[in-house]
Amino acid sequence: MIFISQSGIADHTREAQWDQWYIEHLCIMVTVPGISSAQRFKADTPGFPPSLAIYSVASPAVFTDPYYLSVRGMGEWLPLIDRRHYRRNLFEGLEHAPLAADDARLLVADRPQPQDAIGGIEWIWLKSVGLDCSTPYRGIAVVAAAKLPVLAETDAEYRPVTPRMTGTAR
Repeated sequence: MIFISQSGIADHTREAQWDQWYIEHLCIMVTVPGISSAQRFKADTPGFPPSLAIYSVASPAVFTDPYYLSVRGMGEWLPLIDRRHYRRNLFEGLEHAPLAADDARLLVADRPQPQDAIGGIEWIWLKSVGLDCSTPYRGIAVVAAAKLPVLAETDAEYRPVTPRMTGTAR
């Protein structure tokens, strides 16, 4: 399963501090039993949530685990979160989040139904099955930054800002 958290902060003067906090947060999240990877991205497409974190999770049971509940969330940053961009979705359709290297981009497309290739992109369609369910289906694709296709206005491009982190807990 894939867990995707999207957010942004209202006070952009604290962006560098938030970026530092987020690295630590991802390191902690991969110590949760059932979370095997985490990676953070930033939007290169205006109008979309500025931050996206993608996690590989074993099952929805992760979200009721006492340890997860003790480390989850935005902590001190919660009052600064821009609610227009805050979305948490759990998806089925992949066991593990795709790896996006520094020279790649994560493309995101939300749709009411999965679609065939859009704009020459072979999307992997994920079905929303939990948490906010802010979209019925999310298409994701990892492409080389040098070969970015033209995206529809409804689709977003995210660049990796952390490496993919993995934990020993599965």
